Parts: sequence; C-alpha cells; structure tokens
Amino acid sequence: MQHLNYNHLYYFWMVKRKGSVAKAAEALCLAPQTITGQIRSLEDRLKGSLFKRVGRNLEATELGELVYRYVDKMFSLSYEMLDVLNYHKDESILFEVGIADALSKALSSRVLLSVIPSDGSMHLACYEATHENLIQRLREHKLDMILSDCAGESLKYPDILSKKLGECGVGFFSSNPISVGFPQCLEHEKLLIPSKHSSLGQQLHRWFAEKNLNVSVLGEFDDAAMMKAFGYFKRGIFVAPSVYRHDILAQGMHLLGETADVKEEYHVMFAERMIQHPAVKRLLDTDFTDLFAGLDPQVQDYDHRIAFTE
Repeated sequence: MQHLNYNHLYYFWMVKRKGSVAKAAEALCLAPQTITGQIRSLEDRLKGSLFKRVGRNLEATELGELVYRYVDKMFSLSYEMLDVLNYHKDESILFEVGIADALSKALSSRVLLSVIPSDGSMHLACYEATHENLIQRLREHKLDMILSDCAGESLKYPDILSKKLGECGVGFFSSNPISVGFPQCLEHEKLLIPSKHSSLGQQLHRWFAEKNLNVSVLGEFDDAAMMKAFGYFKRGIFVAPSVYRHDILAQGMHLLGETADVKEEYHVMFAERMIQHPAVKRLLDTDFTDLFAGLDPQVQDYDHRIAFTE
C-alpha cells in the first residue's frame, strides 16, 4: 500500500470525534465541502466507506471504526508530544488548569498555590467552565488538569485519571436570623443553591427530600461566587462550605445550621500523559487534610481579604 495522506486521516479523525462534518469543519476553519471531499478521497484510497448515515447522524462503519482506532492513537500521541514540548520549551513551565465554576474560588486557589513554586519557574493559566466542558477540553489536549466537584464523568475515559483531594460539609447562611430550628428554618426564606448540574446541587435536592423540607428556591447558580454575592445582598439563604463559616459570620451573616450529610468534594483529573508534569506530581503528593478541615492559615487569611468580592 502506498503512503497515506495524513491530512485525509486527520479530517476523518475530527469528523468522528466531533460527530458531524459541520462541527469538524467549524473546528478546522474549513468549508464542509472540503472535509467531505477529503474523506471521499480517503475512502477511495481504502476502497470502502468510513461513515454511514443513520437518520440525521453520521456513524462509522466497521471499516471506519477500525481506521479510527489506529488514527486516534496516532493523533493522540502527536498531541501528547506537543504537550510535553510545550511545557518544557520556555523558561517557565506552562500549567493549564480548568476549574469547575461550581467550586469555591478560595479553596481552588489554595490547592493550586500549594503546587506552584515561588521562583517563577511555572506559568499558571486558569480556565473556568462547567465540568462537562472541562472534560471535553482535557480530552482535546487543551488543558493539563481539572479541579472539579465530581469525578464520575472521567470514569468513562480510560485515558483520564482522577484523585479525590478532600471534602467538607456545608453551612446555610442568611443576612437575617430565623428563630425556627434547623433545618425547618430553611422553609421560611427563599434559597440560593448550586445548580442541579453540580454534584452539590444534586446532593442538596436529595437532602431536602430526605428531610421532607418544603423549600422555595429563589435561584440556582453555576457560579458559587455569584450565589454568595446574592446572599450578601440579602436575597435569600445561601450555601457555602463549612470551612468558611467564621469569615462569613464576620461579614454580618447568620449561620442557620450545618450538615455533613451534604459535602462539597474536590477531585483532580488529568490525562495519563500529564502524570510527569511537575505540578501534577506535586499535587498528588500533597496532603490537604488541614485545608478541608478549615485549619489552613493561608485560606483563613485569604478569606478575610476577599470574602465580599467572592
């Protein structure tokens, strides 16, 4: 067999990964007709169809699945090579991290600060989005690591490793005291809670049902900082990790109650290729017990300075 055209293989790989010619063309900044023509040339070369249409969707044929298994390894390795070269080519090592927007900014920053050397030898780049979006970016080699509140999605992909860093219970805070006992007091004012897309939001809804609480939700938030800001502006009861209770109380808020039945979890996820990245290695070796127990002095000092802005 003569030499294959790697551009044809790459276009096929992108269509299979993106699920359609239109999405692949958008990602590659090419016209859909160009992509279609290149794949037809590859099919002529391989003497068989790579895709079949099922309804409005494209699905790989048996030949397509076979070809994809090989080209996926080939292009994944090429991206891995670029990743390794990228964080070694400059004087400072690049460390690109995705942070789930449902997580506390203070805890997230403390986790990252624990692995960033103070000598300027590492350049940190943070990207905030939903957990699903971050997983996609990690698999596309656009991130080195993810901090998230759940690891379930990563279990679908054998090339992504994960580790639970820690967890902490949550407290319910309000600008006004409520004389009714906890947790029944949560029925007496509207709630500000994380969205159902987050692990914490799902846990809260289950907990409300288990406690037979007839709560009224004013708003659900993907961004924990926005939820907290609404609470500070006296718009309802908001939820926050218990490790921040002292600082939140210092801002004039009232603690209505706490529970360890609902936990904010922190997981780190990274591609297997990144296990040699110095920041990832350092993070995996770090003990965060004090941090999640609320005993970390750097977080306490940090919170006193940024509590209102978050």
